[in-house]
Amino acid sequence: MNKQQLLAALESIGMRPGRGLGQNFLLDGNLLDSIVRLSAPQPGEIILEVGPGFGALTRRLLQCGVELYAVEFDHRIAEYLRSHLENPAFHLTEADACRVNYLKLLPGGRPFRAIANLPYSISTIFITRMLELPQPPGEMFFMLQREMGERLAAGPGTKEYGALSVRTQLRYEVKIEKIVPPEVFFPPPEVDSAIVSFRRHERYSAENELCRLLPGVVKTVFAQRRKQLGKLLANNYGREEALAALAEVGIAPETRPDRLGVPEYAALTRALFRLPR
Repeated sequence: MNKQQLLAALESIGMRPGRGLGQNFLLDGNLLDSIVRLSAPQPGEIILEVGPGFGALTRRLLQCGVELYAVEFDHRIAEYLRSHLENPAFHLTEADACRVNYLKLLPGGRPFRAIANLPYSISTIFITRMLELPQPPGEMFFMLQREMGERLAAGPGTKEYGALSVRTQLRYEVKIEKIVPPEVFFPPPEVDSAIVSFRRHERYSAENELCRLLPGVVKTVFAQRRKQLGKLLANNYGREEALAALAEVGIAPETRPDRLGVPEYAALTRALFRLPR
């Protein structure tokens, strides 16, 4: 969909894109093709797309033969898709993607992947929702704000590294695949964007309790990231328990939260809650 076609579609439903909803429509067909090549959709697999807009990426995914489940918040765009995209493999839900029950939306617990030009206003909440699923997507490929992509892919010791970095990397290998300038969108956002890949690893997949408890630990310590781990953990888990756990895994109490990687947080969580190794 080029700019003239997009403007015509917007006019047909009497719509102006809303910055508050993060509605920035991708115009560059080459970039859309890049997302499809990168994600390599396979015939018959289940794909989740959030914020399909007027269906530019949607149509390319359907051409690959996938079973596509799309979630669109804007009623006018949902009506447009219903009238312009008739395909038995296309399943549209009109809803807030941050509130959808994905266990009910997606069929029968089958594996799925998520591919989307993700509305920037919901990216943090939506990605967190995916991480909290009993079986998160096998892979995710999202267009995100560059700053968000850098946070998710950041390593220990960087200013971008935080609780969401740790939580995401507990499940996925995260990589910024391409930086995308504002002018390929309409309306253009005020910042650069990035295509980000999330490829699931299985290092902690069998440790259900670890995956459930670790997010609370990192949320606690990164809330005051400049303080020492010993004090932060003592305030929340008790001084003796905190110091014993740190000693068990060989972490000095004076260490700052942003100095630990995912393996260290996994070991610390196991020690705090006496989980099996």
